[in-house]
Amino acid sequence: FIQLILNASWSILFFGLRSPLLGFMEILLLWLAILLTLMTFYRISTIGAFLLWPYFVWVSFAAILNFSIWFLNR
Repeated sequence: FIQLILNASWSILFFGLRSPLLGFMEILLLWLAILLTLMTFYRISTIGAFLLWPYFVWVSFAAILNFSIWFLNR
């Protein structure tokens, strides 16, 4: 549920408020939440952790794009 809120918040910050910096700071929180979930799942189920990797990679890529947009437009 926390990740869902963070994911929706990113869209509001980045697109709604047109703030790549706030979007980047928020996506770092989302990235951390996914990483913590991944580590927790690994202790319970390695398959569950394995299935979260594509989401983790996608958010990492989105964070790089978000940072690039902020950096190039500051």
